[in-house]
Amino acid sequence: MSGKPVCLGDFEEYAKTFLPKSVYDYYRSGADDQETLADNVAAFSRWRLYPRVLRDVSALDVSSCVLGQRVSVPVCVAATAMQRMAHPDGETATARACRAVGTGMMLSSWATSSIEEVAAAGGLLWLQLYVYKDRQVTESLVRRAERAGYSGIFVTADTPYLGRRVADVRNRFRLPPHLRLKNFSSSDLAFSSGKDFGENSGLAVYVAEAIDPSVSWEDIKWLRGLTSLPIVVKGILRADDAKEALKIGVNGILVSNHGARQLDGVPATIDVLPEIVEAVQGKVEVFLDGGVRKGTDVLKALALGARAVFIGRPLLWGLAYQGEEGAKEVLQMLKEEFRLAMALTGCRRVEEIGRTLIRRHQAFSKI
Repeated sequence: MSGKPVCLGDFEEYAKTFLPKSVYDYYRSGADDQETLADNVAAFSRWRLYPRVLRDVSALDVSSCVLGQRVSVPVCVAATAMQRMAHPDGETATARACRAVGTGMMLSSWATSSIEEVAAAGGLLWLQLYVYKDRQVTESLVRRAERAGYSGIFVTADTPYLGRRVADVRNRFRLPPHLRLKNFSSSDLAFSSGKDFGENSGLAVYVAEAIDPSVSWEDIKWLRGLTSLPIVVKGILRADDAKEALKIGVNGILVSNHGARQLDGVPATIDVLPEIVEAVQGKVEVFLDGGVRKGTDVLKALALGARAVFIGRPLLWGLAYQGEEGAKEVLQMLKEEFRLAMALTGCRRVEEIGRTLIRRHQAFSKI
């Protein structure tokens, strides 16, 4: 990349040359043949926008509301693990960038900054949660998030085991020795024990040893009884699962395929979003992550019924580029692109974005 970034792809171009190969590969790669990884992005092109004209878009309001909290733009930051591999300030820089832009951040359980350190940076925060074999570990994370002022829990439902990420296996991925997962005290849970993971990805071994593969809807019920914080189930791709989540009394659903890092060959999230929105019938908020790279992508997701979108990799590339300022630049770029997309489709407020603005492209409508 030469000169100032002008699109999100420019940030990734920089990160690819700047980051160590194993770190870039960890952030960038998807599962197996990475078909879904490519399709998450490509799928947005299967949907076409049908703009309204002559609507007086001289004054626009791009703000929205997520789980009862106002955000300046319906673009929030998804949980991405181990951000201090991208920049020394890691998750705290991300939190400061989100606060500056006026949006929210979901902190990974596997962060290289602690729940409390990120809370000290301020802003709107949610905790992403894995269900550990030791339920006391899981409960402790929830209690710490409550005490630190987090505004909700996003529980990951799609990771009883870690997906097969070929690049991580080839690189024998592990955390750099100067880092640890800061939310855990034991070296094993902090992924910093220095043990030999053999020919495998160290993270795959970590998940097999620590995360509970027996996790079920009963655990979501347990979490619902554990905390009064809003709970969002992250990783739903089917209408029947969405309806099951509704029965338990969750507050939201994040339509997600884990950035295409778990099971290759699943649908792109934008393609299943309408099914999930229809299934919940407005009873809970629906969010989307996966493949969002432009302001028009944000608009398309909202037109199909998402309350907001979450971005992961683009934020990491911004961190690698210039820490807090780079992360802020990524968020501002998407915000301005979204503002332009709203104007050019005749929408003055987010509430005016609706299903009439979007249709599946005819070439793909019968597929």
